[in-house]
Amino acid sequence: MESKDLYSQAHLIVSAIRVLEHQTLAPPAIGEVCRMLGYTLEQGHLLCRKLKETGIINVVAVSFDTRLSVKDHLLIEDLPRGIQETHLDRELKAFQDREGTAKEKEVTAFKAKQDEKKRALFAEIEKKLKGSLDQKFSPAPEDP
Repeated sequence: MESKDLYSQAHLIVSAIRVLEHQTLAPPAIGEVCRMLGYTLEQGHLLCRKLKETGIINVVAVSFDTRLSVKDHLLIEDLPRGIQETHLDRELKAFQDREGTAKEKEVTAFKAKQDEKKRALFAEIEKKLKGSLDQKFSPAPEDP
């Protein structure tokens, strides 16, 4: 499902119901509305249940189908606009922030440790090179 708010989705569903009602001269099935809008049947049932609870549409279960009709489209204006942040969204964001900072600290500590190892290795190589150069270029002891 797209991340549109309920207000926008309500407008889409009511419009689809009206268009399909006009084309078939009968209340459309929930499957027809879902196909028209590109929703899965599960998404359509979830949204239609919410719209039924708010009194925007009527949902009538017939023998092997569920038919929809517009009850009061003006109630759409009472729906909240914009995407509402749920408790789960807030908890997930807090968890990601905690985990992110912990991982950042871990990575920073690992990089610092690696840098220290690299400095120690270079210092050791430099020490060995100086030692070998000193041996190579030191004046040879004179024979008495």
